[in-house]
Amino acid sequence: MTDRGAAIVRDGPTTIVGAEPSVVRTASGEAAFDVLREIDAGGFWVGFCSYDLGRTIERVIPRSPDDLSIPDVAFARYDTRAVIADDGEIEIIGDGPRRSRLEAAVRDAEAQCSPRSPSPALASWTSSLDRVDHAAACAQVQALLGAGECYQVNVTRRLTAAGAPDPISLYDALSRANPAPHAALLTFGAVRPDLAVVSASPELFLRLEPAGESGARVVETRPIKGTGADAAALTSSPKDRAENVMIVDLARNDLGRVCEYGSVRVPALFTLEAHPGLFHLASTVTGRLRPGIDLADVVRATFPPASVTGAPKPRVMQAIEDIEPVRRGVYCGALGWVDGDRGRAELAVAIRTFAITGGNTYLGVGGGIVADSQPDDEWAETELKAARLLAAAGAGEMVAR
Repeated sequence: MTDRGAAIVRDGPTTIVGAEPSVVRTASGEAAFDVLREIDAGGFWVGFCSYDLGRTIERVIPRSPDDLSIPDVAFARYDTRAVIADDGEIEIIGDGPRRSRLEAAVRDAEAQCSPRSPSPALASWTSSLDRVDHAAACAQVQALLGAGECYQVNVTRRLTAAGAPDPISLYDALSRANPAPHAALLTFGAVRPDLAVVSASPELFLRLEPAGESGARVVETRPIKGTGADAAALTSSPKDRAENVMIVDLARNDLGRVCEYGSVRVPALFTLEAHPGLFHLASTVTGRLRPGIDLADVVRATFPPASVTGAPKPRVMQAIEDIEPVRRGVYCGALGWVDGDRGRAELAVAIRTFAITGGNTYLGVGGGIVADSQPDDEWAETELKAARLLAAAGAGEMVAR
């Protein structure tokens, strides 16, 4: 199915499976926002915005070469798709040969005619930053904090494995080992046959809903900041709570650019979320969009996500460019679906996300650095975040050094 292009995404209590997209749009630079306007205008689309789209929004002097050649946006339109409720009810949308093939695939899955996909075998991983380099990066950030240039900077490292596993096999393994509210699989058929994205993201970047009684379209973001293996220690941690507040303030500021005056709210702060092997602190920020604001406007105002950059965002993005030796690609961007016909969209932050391209598989992992961050603790946090994902991908070790 992935040879022709396929997608799997979540929408609350349902899983949406798309097959054989009718259109695929890819673009970089300012043309990426034309694509976002197109997909917001109609049709059901699944895809991503790479972190590097932020270079078009903020002025960033590039330091690292583009070794991934991933477009800033890639979205596929699925006129034929299956909506599978968690209670087992299935609705097939679309007509023609694509519908027949999708129905046959759903029947096979229901009857368990096909054996479970073989597990990936990506056993050996290398890291763009080793432990010493990572500690040095933390020190560089803290120097910027001490100089008053930043309040928080997210530092990441990119893990690389040689090999391009079957995306469905990786998705299946990841879903079993690390189920997530924004799990996703994206492939793009003949337009980009070498590119696939498989995600177990726990974090909502943007949710757009159609106009309600107020007459205004509603937007929600739910940044995660604060990670730990011990729930009690995490909820009582001054460092993690301070990180969360800083990112909430940044998210409020971002939404304030496109929302009606006085409509931005924080209905939930420091919500403890349990995920496989760890806990997160998440907060919710909502607002009502001003008339005439579309998805492209909202992305321009809020991208890259606050939780994976830092504050203030323009200075932080240059710091990230100066400190990290490789580009992030899809990682720390956004991925998900846009239902232009219904005025709905749900994009997750592209963390816990594998990108398969050019014969290699990539996984990013990182965390926010603040004034009282300890390098050993920050390194351990990246290992904690990566452990289950690498195990699902077949790694023998927790994280390659």
